[in-house]
Amino acid sequence: MARVWSDTAILDPDSFHNEDRPARATRAITLLTAYVLLLTFIPSPLVLGALGGAGSPATLFAFTLLSWYVLLWLHPGFALYRGRQPARLAAAFFAFVYVAAYVSANRHTLDSTAQNGADRGMIFVTGWLAVMLLAADGIETWDQLQVLLRRLVTCISVIAAIGITQFATGFNLAAFVVIPGLTRQIAFVDLLTRDGINRPSATTAHPLEFAAVLGLALPLALHQARFARPGIRFRRWLQVALIATALPLTVSRSVVLGLVIIACVLMPTWPARQLRIAYPALAGGLVALWVVEPRLISLIYQLFSQTGSESSSVSRLDAYSAAGPFIAQHPWLGQGFGTFLPQTYFFVDDQYLTTLIETGVLGLIAVLMLFLLGWCLARSTRRICVDQQTRDLLQCLAVSALCTALSFSTFDALGYSTISGLTFLLIGCTAAAWRLARTGALIEPCWWTTDDWRR
Repeated sequence: MARVWSDTAILDPDSFHNEDRPARATRAITLLTAYVLLLTFIPSPLVLGALGGAGSPATLFAFTLLSWYVLLWLHPGFALYRGRQPARLAAAFFAFVYVAAYVSANRHTLDSTAQNGADRGMIFVTGWLAVMLLAADGIETWDQLQVLLRRLVTCISVIAAIGITQFATGFNLAAFVVIPGLTRQIAFVDLLTRDGINRPSATTAHPLEFAAVLGLALPLALHQARFARPGIRFRRWLQVALIATALPLTVSRSVVLGLVIIACVLMPTWPARQLRIAYPALAGGLVALWVVEPRLISLIYQLFSQTGSESSSVSRLDAYSAAGPFIAQHPWLGQGFGTFLPQTYFFVDDQYLTTLIETGVLGLIAVLMLFLLGWCLARSTRRICVDQQTRDLLQCLAVSALCTALSFSTFDALGYSTISGLTFLLIGCTAAAWRLARTGALIEPCWWTTDDWRR
């Protein structure tokens, strides 16, 4: 095994357990894998009818994880990390702000729609924080962290394939998924189009959410492909190809900006010999996309060249001016998370602006703190690591956080279950990497694992 920290790393004695009484496993990997499967493979509109928007299987499962995390924390026999953890502080601040916003909103009478939205929002927040904390403190080894990230990329590559099929055929597979006990919260509609081009969403609720999910996964998929052993290298690069192909099909500005971040922040950290292949491959992919569907490239170009005049830009600009009075009414804690509903007010299409309206300045700080935490933990851990594979994974985690933070400015991300859940999982995994590198953890090369699913 290879050492992943430098001599300057500080070992935490609290992380070691008495060998005479081995700690019991947290089961974090199994539980978080189940969460990812529920989040990615069950279409977003399918919920338990009595619970409405908060009744998706993934949301309910995440909500129950809080009880499991509390049990692990209270029982000293489990291998849950109890030392210093920045993610715990960020989660505490996030919870404090959102609970305070909920209390503030309930100081006056809310109509039934707003009250249901506020209650539903607190269920979401509880589940998100439970997922983040379980990942941050419950992942026990570096090998477990890599296993979880490989499973995450595998699931997203599958829904990328579904999205590509939707684009090519116009067939919305999600509309035909029937699960006993679940009902459709909203009616499935035909695929969204832009200038006659299909915009796939796979199992997510919207093409913009689909784009954000793909952008989060692409840096991680690239890492796993670059360091895959020969026997599974083709499979890993196939996952990269599926995710990278599905991204531009969503016809979103965030796709281009995310690819620019990957090209400018991630790829320059690669060896020169790989760059000599990567940049021509990127250019070749764009040419192939133009050959297959010339209108797609021109349409994406128009999104930038006509910024400020085309319909989506005008809608966002109108939302910025209309949001001012709402922010001024409750500048610090907002009017309550989940209460600014499009059917009552208007579409904002910017999570940061929506956060200002719903949870005020403090809520915006809490959201930005999550992304800043993910970036800083990954980058600071990368500086103390000497193993190249580990350093690359940490850079990819940082880039994933940056791409996700960018996508939050293009739509109301916390109103969509898949990307919001994966965002908190990503931050939790980054915090786990920070902890493992600083408590004397060792990394096991991925090709030591014999189980294909774990690979």
